[in-house]
Amino acid sequence: MDIPQERKLVTEIPGPKSREWFARREAAVAKGVGAIHPIVTARASGAIVEDVDGNRLIDFATGIAVLNVGHTAPEVVEAIQRQAELDTHSCFHVTANEPYIELAERLNALAPGDHEKRTMFANSGAEAVENAVKIARKATGRTAIVAFDHAFHGRTLMAMTLTAKVMPYKQGMGPFAPEVYRLPFAYPYRWISGPERCTEEALAYAVDEMHKHIGEENIAAVIMEPIQGEGGFIVPSPGFVKGIADHCAANGIVFVADEIQSGMGRAGRWYAIEDEGVVPDLVTTAKSVGGGLPISAVTGRAEIMDAVHPGGLGGTYGGNPIAAAAALAVLDKIEREDLLASAREVGEVVMARFGAIAERFDVVGEVRGRGAMCALELVSDHATKEPLDAATMNAIAAGCLERGVIVLTAGTYGNVLRLLPPINIDAALLEDGLDVLEEALAAATA
Repeated sequence: MDIPQERKLVTEIPGPKSREWFARREAAVAKGVGAIHPIVTARASGAIVEDVDGNRLIDFATGIAVLNVGHTAPEVVEAIQRQAELDTHSCFHVTANEPYIELAERLNALAPGDHEKRTMFANSGAEAVENAVKIARKATGRTAIVAFDHAFHGRTLMAMTLTAKVMPYKQGMGPFAPEVYRLPFAYPYRWISGPERCTEEALAYAVDEMHKHIGEENIAAVIMEPIQGEGGFIVPSPGFVKGIADHCAANGIVFVADEIQSGMGRAGRWYAIEDEGVVPDLVTTAKSVGGGLPISAVTGRAEIMDAVHPGGLGGTYGGNPIAAAAALAVLDKIEREDLLASAREVGEVVMARFGAIAERFDVVGEVRGRGAMCALELVSDHATKEPLDAATMNAIAAGCLERGVIVLTAGTYGNVLRLLPPINIDAALLEDGLDVLEEALAAATA
């Protein structure tokens, strides 16, 4: 790694050069393109982002879960450089390329289940979701799609329709895609009758709604994040995912696991759904699989994937050889360095610290997570579970940034502080970042 893995501040944050670049950004970039933090990256390595002012920040965001193996992992960079000298693009539909085929073979082997599988590639998580819906509809001859409250599946038309949160993702963007139905997610902390009854009641309600108001014979697919990402790192009540998957299997409904944020080791397994004892019919992969390059995948049962006629799937850039080569290097690195175990170790450290933070700060409503996918839900009142106000949440995130740590908020109510460090982050750097987070939390809630 060519950047020392340590936090270092040389200017205030944002520094003068970042402010200059943001002035240019304002004049050149569409207002609707969001900006979470007012800094500009010059280079990055491992778990460190160095901005244009020379400040080195600990990255607990990793491009929103894109860099599980860290920034500019040498093996990934080498794979990109090597492939760029061979073939940058010829379109897989015109002439095939080796990395696409090899990566498909690898994902077929890694995805849950021993059945025969097929894979197709696109460019983004939203495209993977769109294609999963197309495949499920073609395979079943049905039209209805079931999604869940608090879900995030992307920003294109179908994906945006499946996404639950209106602002900022859907406001003024309608009309939305038809034949999409939404059910409550088994969110234990906020289940009205308590977490003990969450699985039973959420599952009963979902099955009843699918039967009475949609009709199982009309449902092509149920799509679910095994751990909800943008919704607030919500780990579903035990047994809920399996109950939904079993109902799908009994009624010829395609069960789609959206692993775009939770997959590729983030939750301590290749796919988070492995901990649920469920084998999905289709699984979507994106974000961290490419190590920073845009690539996404739909992997699933051969008979479902092959139901689409030749030419019915694809796109100009899907499975670009450079992105596919990068993805192969990511998979190799995770396997070679046993980064699934590393993710679980990172999670143990974070959850232990979060537990201590919860004892110290009354604003912590719940600590939750799995593997290196951990979060704090913050509230202003434990009895009512009133979400902590936006101003305080912003102050916490800004306080972390000013001290040299990049964090993200999430959740339907915007009151969840989520951590997405590289799953191979150095232990001392992780502890330093957690110290900073605790300092910022104390300052913002004093």
